[in-house]
Amino acid sequence: MLAGLDVDDGYVTETHEAALAFVRTVCTMLGRGAVLLIDYGFPAHEYYHPQRDRGTLMCHYRHHAHDDPFLYPGLQDITAHVEFTGIYEAGVATGADLLGYTSQARFLLDAGITDALAAIDPSDIKQFLPAANAVQKLISEAEMGELFKVIAFSRGIDGTLDAFARGDRSHAL
Repeated sequence: MLAGLDVDDGYVTETHEAALAFVRTVCTMLGRGAVLLIDYGFPAHEYYHPQRDRGTLMCHYRHHAHDDPFLYPGLQDITAHVEFTGIYEAGVATGADLLGYTSQARFLLDAGITDALAAIDPSDIKQFLPAANAVQKLISEAEMGELFKVIAFSRGIDGTLDAFARGDRSHAL
């Protein structure tokens, strides 16, 4: 049994105790305000999906990806996805309010990223083209837009964030 979910024998996954402790600490210390967290990952029902039985750990060495953390010790980047249901549970357990949870694309679109891009003169190619490419990378489903998620907690403030106005996926946590 893992995080309240049944998994088969031999199922491999990562745990994120440091991330959960970080969220608990930040949300506990928050007197009044909001905490915004952005990372790549999934809610628990996707994270612990039976087809993801080898976990999410990935290693990167000289632009090559593999899954052996012992192959190049000290020379490679090692990463794993975030399990956002645990992040949600850690935050609200401190008494913080959940402001929302959604994809990075939806968050940035609702926050007005295209309005910021529209403020740049399209005829100024040196300024507009890099900005348009950056926006495309941030919101494209083929890039960072869907894989990266945004979750926010608050304490002592009223209201919501416009960036969660449409497409809030809190129900998926």
